[in-house]
Amino acid sequence: MRNNIAIIAGIIVLFLVNWSISGKEQHIKEGKVVYLQLAPVDPRSLMQGDYMALRFVLANEVYRLLPTKSGRHGWRMNSLSAKDGRIIVSLNKNSVASFKRFENDEALASNEVLMRYRVRAGMLKFATNAFFFQEGHAGVYQRARYGQFRVDEKGELLLTSMHDDKFKKLEPDKTKVKK
Repeated sequence: MRNNIAIIAGIIVLFLVNWSISGKEQHIKEGKVVYLQLAPVDPRSLMQGDYMALRFVLANEVYRLLPTKSGRHGWRMNSLSAKDGRIIVSLNKNSVASFKRFENDEALASNEVLMRYRVRAGMLKFATNAFFFQEGHAGVYQRARYGQFRVDEKGELLLTSMHDDKFKKLEPDKTKVKK
């Protein structure tokens, strides 16, 4: 009996994992391309091992627009208990997003995209705050100025690649990869 339960549970887990992977692949294939400009981060945390810490100009801007409340000592702060939400961004000719408004009942214009944000530990985040790469490739990504995302119709974002200031995709030179 226990073996049957373990087998059934294993099959369910495999199904759910494959379903999730399939959904992400579809999201990457069909999602709208949106670039978010990188904001400076603490240089000590920019490259930490095999990942790059990320912050985005748009996240900083939206965070400043969140409702504020008074702290215990009378000072104003962005609400650390701010809720997750969605914003509307407009895309320029290079598909770089800029804040337009918080989600409302207005229809989206052809150059507008719905994007979901999350507030965690007093910071506003879009999808991720790190970009992971293969060991030894940190130098390739030091020129990163934009993160390329795929955004679905619900506003969910997936980070797909990093790009330089001319929107060239940054990736290691495959001819120089150690074997």
